[in-house]
Amino acid sequence: MGENSTRENASIMIAAFVREALAEDVGRGDLYALVEAATPASAKIIAKSDGVVAGVKYIDVLADMEQIEISWLKNDGECFVTGDLLATLNADSHTLLRCERTILDMLLHASSIATLTNRYVKLIEPYGVKLLDTRKTRPLLRVFEKYATRTGGAVNHRMGLDDSLMIKDTHLKTIKDLKAYIVQARTKIPFTAKIEVEAETFEIAQMAFEAECDIVMCDNMTPLQIKKIVALRDEKYPHILLEASGNISLETIESYAKSGVDAISSGSLIHQANWIDLSMKMD
Repeated sequence: MGENSTRENASIMIAAFVREALAEDVGRGDLYALVEAATPASAKIIAKSDGVVAGVKYIDVLADMEQIEISWLKNDGECFVTGDLLATLNADSHTLLRCERTILDMLLHASSIATLTNRYVKLIEPYGVKLLDTRKTRPLLRVFEKYATRTGGAVNHRMGLDDSLMIKDTHLKTIKDLKAYIVQARTKIPFTAKIEVEAETFEIAQMAFEAECDIVMCDNMTPLQIKKIVALRDEKYPHILLEASGNISLETIESYAKSGVDAISSGSLIHQANWIDLSMKMD
């Protein structure tokens, strides 16, 4: 699939998502519009808390669909503070008021995730460690939520089971010989797909190294435990990447970044993101 086809498919997915989001709120029609005729109107989106903008890509699609003229004063990935004007909107009154909640919900959801993600990113940037998201996303919102983490500065981990081969502790229970399994997997999975093994102990990490996987995930380990695995990797398996994961918080992530891993993954970027405060005001 070429680059143009990939972009076209992404655009189709975004348009379908936006259409469904609006339809969910509008239902059979906005009752407000039954009372009186539409008039020309304008509105502003104003920040009532600090944060990082995300959602512009999706809201622009909605604006185009509904013939709303929107001008952004802050773009995806840019920081804002309380009181900042984020965007101005112009359309007829029926359209603006019908789309208000859908616009704000997409902007709030994505920006809240981007805001928390950015806080994590800033803590580990000095150590050259990548921040990864996970598959702990709300059903049917994975693409949208991973777009939000990416906007906040994270790197997307796999989008689904078809992205790379992750051998977790549950999988290991079914595998008798890890090295033989990986050798066989190399003949069956796509050439570009990586193989990652989740390790909860030093011994499992060592077994994963010996089995010649591409990435070892140190799961639910302390930074001290991970440092021992980093030392082994650096000495004997420098080509294998190390990822830390499991109950990593804003309070602890810096200590994991100092351990020597290449990346840190956290589901909390999404499931612990508290909504920031934005509002749309009609002029």
